[in-house]
Amino acid sequence: MPSPHADGDFNLIYNLPQQRRIAAFHLAPMMGWWDGIRGAAIAAACGFCCTAAAQDAAVPAMACGGEPIAQASVSGVIDGRTLLLSDGRGVRLAAIEVPPLAIVGNMVGNSEKASARAGEAAKAALDALTGGDQVLLRQADAGLDHNTDRYGRLVAYVYAQRDGVELFAQAALIEAGLARAAGRIDGESCAAELHAAERTARAGKLGLWGDPYYEVLNADAPVDVLAQRGRFALVEGQVVSVRQSGATIYVNFGRRWSESFAVTISKRNERSFAAAGLDVMSLAGRRIRVRGWVEARGADGNVPWMEALRPEQIEIADRN
Repeated sequence: MPSPHADGDFNLIYNLPQQRRIAAFHLAPMMGWWDGIRGAAIAAACGFCCTAAAQDAAVPAMACGGEPIAQASVSGVIDGRTLLLSDGRGVRLAAIEVPPLAIVGNMVGNSEKASARAGEAAKAALDALTGGDQVLLRQADAGLDHNTDRYGRLVAYVYAQRDGVELFAQAALIEAGLARAAGRIDGESCAAELHAAERTARAGKLGLWGDPYYEVLNADAPVDVLAQRGRFALVEGQVVSVRQSGATIYVNFGRRWSESFAVTISKRNERSFAAAGLDVMSLAGRRIRVRGWVEARGADGNVPWMEALRPEQIEIADRN
C-alpha cells in the first residue's frame, strides 16, 4: 500500500478496513502501554507514524485516568485529539497538544504547511488507533462539571479496546512524536509517564521533533520565543533568578527582566508546586524546561513570557 507521505494520501488510509489501517501505521495492540510502546514508535508519514509492540506481561497499574466515565464505539475522528462516539458525543483527549488541521486560506508559509501535515498525521494515527473500536474513557479532571468542557465534549484519557487488550491513545501519540504533553496533566505519575514518553520521541527525533519548527526553544533567544506568541511551545534554559513581586513569582532567564523571557507563577499556586516536589523559589541556577502558551508583555509587547499554572508545566532539565 502507498506510504502516506504525499498530501492527499491520508484519504487512502481512512478508506481502508480497520485492520489494514492498523498495519499501515505499524500499530499493534499492546498489553500495558508503557512496556509495549517504549522505543517502538517510528516516523513514517511525513516523518509521523507510530508503532507499539504487544507484551505478554501483566498490565501495569494505570498511571493516567481516574474512574471510568463512559464506554462506547468510535464512529469518527475529527482531528488528532477529538473523537466522535457512536452515541453522538464528542470526546477531547486530555493531556496532549496536537498541531491543528489546515485552515482554508491560511496555507501561506512553510510553517503553516508543516503544521497542517502534522495535524493530518495525528488525525490519521488516532483513527488507526481508535476508529471503529470500543473505547473506555477514564476521568481526566474531577473538577469538570459532568466531565465535559465548555463545548460539551467529554474530556478523558482514552483507551481503545481491541482483542482483549487496551491501547492508551495519548501515550501512543506522544511516544510517536505526533503529539506533545500538554500543560495540564492530572496526577504526578501520569505526568511523569507522558513526559518520559515525550523525551523518548524527542531523543529519536520522531514526528514533530524531526521538524525544526517544533524543537524546544532556547530561553536565551527571546526573539525566537516571541515568534511563537499565541502558540503552545516548550522553552528551556538556565534560571538566573527567582523574585516575588506582590502576588506574583517571576522565574527569570535573564538579568534584565524587561528584555528576557520569564515564567510567572501566582503566589497562591506555590503550594501546589511544593506538593509536587517543586520548590519554585529554589530554581535559580537550575536548568528547567517549561511548557505552555507563549505570551508577550512590556509596553511594546516585545518581551516573551509564559504563565505556569500547574507544576507539570515545569521539568528540571538538568535531571533529564
